[in-house]
Parts: sequence; structure tokens; C-alpha cells
Amino acid sequence: MAMAVGVIGGGAWGTALAMHAARGGHPTTLWARETEVVDSINQERENKVFLEGYKVPDNMKATSNLSECLAQSQLVLMVVPTQFVKGVMAGIAGEIREDHIFVCCAKGIHTETLETVNEIMESVMPESVHHRFAYLSGPSFAKDVAEGCYTAVTVAAKDESVAKQVQEQLSTPRFRCYRSTDVVGVELGGALKNVLAIACGICDGLKFGDNARAALITRGLSEITRLAVAKGANPLTLGGLSGMGDLVLTCTGDLSRNRTVGIKIGQGQKLSEILASTNTVAEGVYTCRAAYNLAKKENVDVPMIEGIFKILNEDADPEEVVHKCMTRELKEEVAKEVMDAAAEAAMEANG
Repeated sequence: MAMAVGVIGGGAWGTALAMHAARGGHPTTLWARETEVVDSINQERENKVFLEGYKVPDNMKATSNLSECLAQSQLVLMVVPTQFVKGVMAGIAGEIREDHIFVCCAKGIHTETLETVNEIMESVMPESVHHRFAYLSGPSFAKDVAEGCYTAVTVAAKDESVAKQVQEQLSTPRFRCYRSTDVVGVELGGALKNVLAIACGICDGLKFGDNARAALITRGLSEITRLAVAKGANPLTLGGLSGMGDLVLTCTGDLSRNRTVGIKIGQGQKLSEILASTNTVAEGVYTCRAAYNLAKKENVDVPMIEGIFKILNEDADPEEVVHKCMTRELKEEVAKEVMDAAAEAAMEANG
């Protein structure tokens, strides 16, 4: 039976997911803070502010009343930037019903607390509802989903029955969901790839070449995996859709906001000018600082993430950052802690 879906967040990604849910037969209510988004969807049947040119289905509506959105939905998709998740969730904590399932679709790490979205949600919501939290991640540009292009993503939840329920509700012949119980791995893969996408954009903006981009993606995945393992993730998760899949898309796709920021930096533009010229959010700019500080906290070596942090925040020269990475002490390709974690995961899988 199709659940009624609520979507909290009226940006491009929230709108695309709402369109997908509605096309899948779910009565869908989207909440947006911006009244112009609500009016545009309800009156002109498209989000002309953040996703212009894509007509929304008849069974989708928008509201600026968050309580109304919650009251009319059972499956709730959280699609607000990571830095605002805590405030939104704290505001609705008293309105959660026993049949609500929350699916967080934001990708990032809180810049001050270094919390993942799962940790943020669990810190502000009653423990009795923690088992009904799920997380959606994977290679999925908003415009492709809005167009109905073939897409595959991962849904993770600590309770596998919840992951399966969300998987079944959101999967269609054009949008396939795989499930996982590795919430940490799925979340960090989705968050950290945005930082590497900025790096790839800088690489392309400076015309470093295809070899450099391939090396950056691969070694970037190694850094993501090391940091995720330090936080308790299964390293094999990072080889899946929410890790390698999302990383490749965001580092190479022309629709990537984070890669676009990097390209402009590589071409000589200042970060402040780039951010002032757009109404969309490039999460990697904010996640970069959090990732750098989280790696220091966990004592994980992340030279590429460190380099991007210094380019964005200390005006470091990209050529010098690359030279420093390339002339470091020579070492093995796969870190011992990752090998050990992979072996442990294989043993658990085999009983």
C-alpha cells in the first residue's frame, strides 16, 4: 500500500524527490520555507525558483505549514541542508506520530559539532523513534530524477526492516533502491564526496588532465574510506552506490554544484564571489571544514581533504597543494586499518 509522503525542503533535490514519490502513486505534500516556491508549485505546477522547467504531478502539492505537511504524511523525506537539520527536527519533535518514518536525504557534516545527520537527528529526537530513521544516498542529480532518468540509490537504516520498507515504497522501474544497515558508511560517503568534487573541479579548471582526475577520485575514495572506517563503517559500503557511485557522478557530472565551484576556483575566481552568485547550496564548501576537523579528531591522514580545506579557507595555491601531495613519503596503496576492517566484515558476513 502506498504511503502518503511528506517532503521537508523545497529546493531542487526536495522537489525532484517529491515529484518521484508522486509519480510512484504516493499522495505527496512538500513543505517549503519560501512562499514563492509554494505558490509556484501550487499555481504554476513547477518550482520556478529552484527547478524550473519540470511540471509536477497532479497528486503533489506544496505548503508553508510544516505541521500540515507532517499531519498529511507517513513517510517523511528530510531534504534540508545539513546545517539546518537540527533546528527543523527540534521544531517538529512534538508532532511525530508512531507511524512516521523519516528518511534523511541531506548529505553533510555539521560544521561546528562534527555530527553526521544521523547523529544530529538522534540528538534532538526521542530515543523511541530512532529505529524509524533511514538515510537515502547515491548518485542522483535532481534534474535527472525530475526527468525520470534511470537512477539507483542506497537506503540505509539501523533497523533493516525499516530500510526494506522505505526501499519498497520508493523503488520504481526507473528509480531502484538498494538497502543497507551501514548508516555510518552511507552517510559519510555521501557527505565527503562533495569535498572531492570541489577538488576535481579545481583539477579540471586548471586543466591538469584526465590522469590527474582519475587519480584524485581514486585516492579521494581512499581518504573517505579511511575516515569512514575510523567512525565504524564497513569499508565495502564505500565501494557501492553511496561511496564510489556518488563520488564518480559528483566529480565528473556537469550538473554537479560542487564540481562547478571547483572549476571556477581553478579558473581564478574567489570563493566568496562564486557563492554570492548562486541561490543553490554547494554542501562541499561547508563539509570541507567539518571533514578536515573530523579527520584531525579521529587522527586519520587525509592529505587531499586537507589540501582542499587550505585552498578554500587559507587561499593556498592549488599547484603547491598538488606538489605536496605528490611528494609525500611513499607508502602502500591500501591502509592496514582498511584491510583489517574489510577482513572483519567478510568474517561477519560468512557467519
